[in-house]
Amino acid sequence: MAVFVGALLLFLFPLAYSPGPGNMFFAAMGARSGVAATLPANAGYHAATLVVTGLVGAGFVAVLDPASTLFLLLKTSGSIYVLWLAWKMATSGRTNAGGEDRGAGFLDGVMLLVLNPKAYVIILLMYSQFAGFAFASTAERVAVISLVFTLNNLLAFLLWTLAGDGLGRMFRNETSARRLNLFFAFMLAGVALWMLLG
Repeated sequence: MAVFVGALLLFLFPLAYSPGPGNMFFAAMGARSGVAATLPANAGYHAATLVVTGLVGAGFVAVLDPASTLFLLLKTSGSIYVLWLAWKMATSGRTNAGGEDRGAGFLDGVMLLVLNPKAYVIILLMYSQFAGFAFASTAERVAVISLVFTLNNLLAFLLWTLAGDGLGRMFRNETSARRLNLFFAFMLAGVALWMLLG
């Protein structure tokens, strides 16, 4: 089991810790509102990750064919949602870790995962690469993969959120905060285009 988990973590490391929709979203929210304000969205994202990963692994959710209309619809919807988040950030005022900005909610996190077609591709790739390891049952394999994948993503997102929060603390006055918001808004817009065109 330890060898399996180690191999899975090595496989997931570049996927989980490199910039992507989730990491950029949580870094931006951390910079804007502080770590505490991102916790509901983080809980939503990772609850959805655990459920979707488990359902895909158990065969209840078919992974979409990238050439299908449904995949294109999901990709377009996800890109529009991330662009909307970028617009909200670009048009907002100064950052605020003091609590008056409620940050992102549980549903924002759920939507970020559910509308990200690349998440489904990664989940399918993960299962295809690690299907050969011996487990007592399919349920055990799905449970281990889903849990390791979710917890690893959670750690990555928390690190990106902390980095964003640290950056945001250096930009608490109105002018510099506005620039930081615009920087992260452009980053999110770039992620949205990457999701759409990738």
